Amino acid sequence: MIFAFILKKGKDALTDLLPIILVIAFFQIVVLHQPLPQFGEVLTGALFVVAGLTLFVQGLEMGLFPIGEAMAQALARKGSLFWLLCFAFALGFSTTVAEPALIAVAAEAAEIAGQGGLIAPDRSTLDHYALGLRLTVAVSVGLSILIGVLRILKGWPVHYLIIGGYVVVMLTTVIAPQEIIGIAYDAGGVTTSTITVPLVAALGVGLASTIRGRSPLIDGFGLIAFASLLPMIFVMVYGIIIFG
Repeated sequence: MIFAFILKKGKDALTDLLPIILVIAFFQIVVLHQPLPQFGEVLTGALFVVAGLTLFVQGLEMGLFPIGEAMAQALARKGSLFWLLCFAFALGFSTTVAEPALIAVAAEAAEIAGQGGLIAPDRSTLDHYALGLRLTVAVSVGLSILIGVLRILKGWPVHYLIIGGYVVVMLTTVIAPQEIIGIAYDAGGVTTSTITVPLVAALGVGLASTIRGRSPLIDGFGLIAFASLLPMIFVMVYGIIIFG
């Protein structure tokens, strides 16, 4: 029973990864006319990826999704707007500041800024700059989830907020230093990654399913869009402060 369950989950993970494997194999063999280098290590790494993806998806289904929905529903039933908004901000901040993709991008941005002479290349300055980026993005995501929760509570149309937000992004792009614009746009993408998305999506769905008159399908989704939007604005403002 357990073996069949693990086998099914592994097969699902392998199916999800199959397009990537086929693309790499096609270009390596058909276009480059070369066998895969270190085939044994590549095969072992691929098996590790399949196993990791299987465990990760199962962990989401067993842990993160249920706890996100349960806490959102419990806080909504408690009837305290203050604690609900605090939870929304804290959830967005904590999941983002621990996001591996954000940590990697912030560290890389610091190294490039040091090599380009934008900041001092010593380790202390690089670490400070990277930490500043991470905290800026984390605060912005926390605020974006807070705004998204308010949208669900108030019934605000999501497209008005998104359109208005991107107008602010365009205006901020005009005055932001060129060195920070690309990083800011990437920051909007790295926030929607492995840790943040499951918990934030569960929060929205759980909250919308608890509040009378709200539809989980219509109102429960859309928080991730805010989590992608606000970091672009905040990081460009961070660049204006640092480089301006």
